[in-house]
Amino acid sequence: MNSKLNKEQIERFSRQIILKNIGPSGQEKIINSKILIVGMGGLGCPVAEFLTRAGVGSLGIIDSDNVDLSNIHRQSLYETDDLTKSKVIVAQKKLKKINSKTKIITYKIRLNKNNCPRILKKYDFIVDGSDNFKTKFLVNDFCKKTKKFLVTAAISKFDGHVFTFDFKDKKTPCIRSFFQEREVSDEILNCEYEGILGTVAGIIGTIQANEILKKILNIGKNLNGSILILDLLNLEFRKVKLKKIKNV
Repeated sequence: MNSKLNKEQIERFSRQIILKNIGPSGQEKIINSKILIVGMGGLGCPVAEFLTRAGVGSLGIIDSDNVDLSNIHRQSLYETDDLTKSKVIVAQKKLKKINSKTKIITYKIRLNKNNCPRILKKYDFIVDGSDNFKTKFLVNDFCKKTKKFLVTAAISKFDGHVFTFDFKDKKTPCIRSFFQEREVSDEILNCEYEGILGTVAGIIGTIQANEILKKILNIGKNLNGSILILDLLNLEFRKVKLKKIKNV
């Protein structure tokens, strides 16, 4: 099979192309992929950065917020000079400097039930980095309905949770099997209430990017049907199987 990669691409991505699980054909899969990131905060920033560095062809980023001073300690694409500016516009400019060939599509909006189908249907893979359960459930439900691959995560204090859902498998549980909508409060996702060590956001977001790349390449094992729980204060990690709840 002849590679369609040009000389610049071969040199730029040489250190991952050399991996036997990837090679030129795997890099072409990455370049042809379309990924949407919901939320450009502590999770979305490292996801966007590493997917752009990996050579993803098309990357959508959604966030209605502007950069605040309290964001900068953990949201790695923003600097002091970016205060009060739109997160997605700032992120787009930074990401284009990393890899000008990645198409960055910005959505300075808050995702809701009306605009969700129109936007999410354009992408092959979805990353949820939102900080509220209304958005998490909305993204989860749409991905389940349309059988899209979803990687979602939550962070608080020194802890992180990572989920992957391959909804093409009918046996796959969803996030509602772990979080019950009537029993959760956004305070457990909101750094303003719980606090967060900046490095925790970077680690969990990077894991999300890693899971997306593995899925694009169809390599390794994923968390489908399980949750990865990381206690980064005590360096304790465990994987827990999710049980699918009937009628959810």
